[in-house]
Amino acid sequence: MTRLALVMIARDESRSIGRALSSCAGVVDQMIVLDTGSVDETRQIAIAHGAQVHEFVWCDDFAAARNAALGHSDADWNLVLDADEWLEGDLTALGPDYLPPGEAFLGQVRIGHHFNQAGEVGVSRSWTTRVLPRGVLYAGRIHEQPVSDLPHRQIDIRVGHDGFLTENRARKVGRNEALLLRDLEAAPQDAYLWLQLAKEYQADERAEDAASCFVSALALAPPDAPYRHALVVRAITAFKTAGRLDEALALAQQQIDSWEDSPDFFFAVGDLYLELASRNPDRALNDLLPVALFAWKRCLEIGDRDDLDGSVAGRGGYMAAHNLAACYEVLGETQLAQEYAALETTLRNAD
Repeated sequence: MTRLALVMIARDESRSIGRALSSCAGVVDQMIVLDTGSVDETRQIAIAHGAQVHEFVWCDDFAAARNAALGHSDADWNLVLDADEWLEGDLTALGPDYLPPGEAFLGQVRIGHHFNQAGEVGVSRSWTTRVLPRGVLYAGRIHEQPVSDLPHRQIDIRVGHDGFLTENRARKVGRNEALLLRDLEAAPQDAYLWLQLAKEYQADERAEDAASCFVSALALAPPDAPYRHALVVRAITAFKTAGRLDEALALAQQQIDSWEDSPDFFFAVGDLYLELASRNPDRALNDLLPVALFAWKRCLEIGDRDDLDGSVAGRGGYMAAHNLAACYEVLGETQLAQEYAALETTLRNAD
């Protein structure tokens, strides 16, 4: 009997599938790749890396593909990765002492999503269920989720993901939107689907569409939703980008008590007040810029919080210092600008 299997679905992933499989070598006992119609070298690369490759006719349903892939595994535990992901760091938590036969829980791993921001690559973090005991299956045409009453447990495993980088998104544009809209026709009260559609529109720089979807997600999401932090922070940014500043301000004021220890929340608030200052120059110096400066300083006081879903690396560090340096430079506070610029350099090097 197999203890741990890697289970993956893939299509035209010759760019990255070798990296994904190599990162699992020596960690898993079996590697299963379900190919959904590749016309590149995906199958050959997977076989060369020791994977069992099976074929599946794509039917616009990610859960169906995931479940078909899981059907080829007889392992006690299944590690589910995509071809544009990879394991990194210490992998002890995937060993037999942590995933023994006979136990049953849903294991959440920390995924670092690489994305383009301000001319460089940023990393946002999310805790996502990717370690499943035998018998657990998925539901959902897109952004599918495991269906189980088993308890969730965070395990100390880090996964990298570069599918959100601009150069890697091109072939997914439109596909995800279409599938999400189909799911929303069947489940219009599903806040998580509205959030995912909003994120698609944000990535495609469709500001007004994103803001409208965030309105629906905020109205429907329960206060204790595990994605609540990402939802609130992203919504503030989306409202600001769409020019819906009153909505952004109202949301920030409503949520401040819930996220007083979130650097991402205060970073978004700082950006919002900077935008307000640019549109209200008569109030900028005395009323608005001081709030922006306070918010970014609060980010530095808190530090990065990689345990918060949707957090972005650097918002509790060098990114906040950068904004403070830039703002003080504009205000003519040269000494403070230099101090925060030096802090930015120190914090970047520390990362």
